[in-house]
Amino acid sequence: MSDRIDDSRFAHPVERELARLFDDHGVRWLYEPHTFVLERDPDGTVRQAFTPDFYLLDFGLYVECTVARQRLTNRKRQKVRKVRAQNGVIVEVLFGRDFARLARRWALPELGAAARASGAGQV
Repeated sequence: MSDRIDDSRFAHPVERELARLFDDHGVRWLYEPHTFVLERDPDGTVRQAFTPDFYLLDFGLYVECTVARQRLTNRKRQKVRKVRAQNGVIVEVLFGRDFARLARRWALPELGAAARASGAGQV
C-alpha cells in the first residue's frame, strides 16, 4: 500500500507530482519512511543524516528528488554515497533536469510546471 497524496506533506511540488506519477502507474511508494544516520559525535549526537524522499516497495529502492541547480548538489551526492556504502541500499537521485526531460518526453505538464517553478532544467 502506498502513502496517500496530501499536498501539504511534500517538501516540493516536484515530489507531489512524482507521487502522482507513481500512483498513475501502480507503483507502490512510501514518502520519507527512513532516516539513515551517517555520522555521530562521540556522545552519540547525530551529526549527519539523510532521509530519501521515496521508497518504492516493489523495487526495493529509494528515490531522492533534488531540484537545486546541478552545481549545488555535491553535498546531497556525498550523502547518497555514504548511505549506499554504510547501508547497502539503492538510492537513485533524480535531478531537476531529469524531471524536465521526463515532462517533455511523456507530455506531463504538471511535472513540467513543478520542475520549472524551481528553475530545474536550467542547468
